[in-house]
Amino acid sequence: MPVLRTLSQAVGRMLPRPACGCRTSAVPVRFLGSSPRQIPADANFHSITFSETDHPRVLITGGLGQLGVGLANLLRKRFGKDNVILSDIRKPPNHIFHSGPFIYSDILDYKNLREIVVNNRITWLFHYSALLSAVGEANVSLARAVNITGLHNVLDIATEHGLRLFVPSTIGAFGPTSPRDPTPDLCIQRPRTIYGVSKVHAELMGEYYYYRYGLDFRCLRYPGIISADSQPGGGTTDYAVQIFHSAAKNGKFECNLKPSTKLPMMYIDDCLRATLEVMEAPAKSLSMRTYNINAMSFTPKELAQEVLKHVPEFQITYNVDSVRQAIADSWPMNFDDSNARKDWGWKHDFDLPELVTTMLNLHGSGTRVAQAN
Repeated sequence: MPVLRTLSQAVGRMLPRPACGCRTSAVPVRFLGSSPRQIPADANFHSITFSETDHPRVLITGGLGQLGVGLANLLRKRFGKDNVILSDIRKPPNHIFHSGPFIYSDILDYKNLREIVVNNRITWLFHYSALLSAVGEANVSLARAVNITGLHNVLDIATEHGLRLFVPSTIGAFGPTSPRDPTPDLCIQRPRTIYGVSKVHAELMGEYYYYRYGLDFRCLRYPGIISADSQPGGGTTDYAVQIFHSAAKNGKFECNLKPSTKLPMMYIDDCLRATLEVMEAPAKSLSMRTYNINAMSFTPKELAQEVLKHVPEFQITYNVDSVRQAIADSWPMNFDDSNARKDWGWKHDFDLPELVTTMLNLHGSGTRVAQAN
């Protein structure tokens, strides 16, 4: 029978009671939806554990996005190349395909995803498949399918097979009624984008599965992530990536946000390290399932001023995109990540000066800087 992709079937699978001592509801488990994909009554469920000296078997979904490749490289150095599988629905470039295991995986295909987990003895799953903010607003139905239905598939499979599951959240999970400077871990969340709504949904569903079924769900709310290795992917904070491409290429940049738009940001190396650290943190040290993490907050004007210190002929102009600006104006200006720093020792390495120096060097603007000086 072909795999159906309806929302009701994505959430309609029977799940096992947890074998751990986590808090659970007294409501008997039958079905989570009106059209359940039933699991045989004699099926055996085993919670996979490994000792401190063993390596997890890792699957990364949506692995060809901004963070997946970098995370795979970091995890392969830590756990061994063959223990980390990168997956996506797109064809990978040759250098990625040959750098370690890569397989096709469609998160909307429940049967395919389940086979991958079983056949490769996966123990950790990083779920990066998502449509970002601006792209999601242009295609709400696709964003709803990928960001919500796909999440349900991942939650059910992770619970069934006892995986440790990481799902990233974002500054987009907050809205205009949230406190913006700073934004704490726990506060009102009323986002006005399908991307933000789907991330709040992911946070709450992950926490629910933790308390209801014992799923080891872990989540970080990322600020805007800046990387030299990837092209912008349709996010509202992508101007902070594009500015370095333009500065290194022709010394000019047209920004689609107002010069005073302040948003939290982070260099990719800090982001990936934080992700690994929260996954390796002892469960007893975690006081919550979803944490803010932060490194710096700046405006386009402040970023441009820092770039000018290295590229004096750099010019920035502003052509505000009303959709992106409205999104940015509803997001936090600064994250309060004190709980992450207290619970599992989070500490960032890159502030704005280090970020700009690193990004310009990686973009090969050394020659331009030398000529300008």
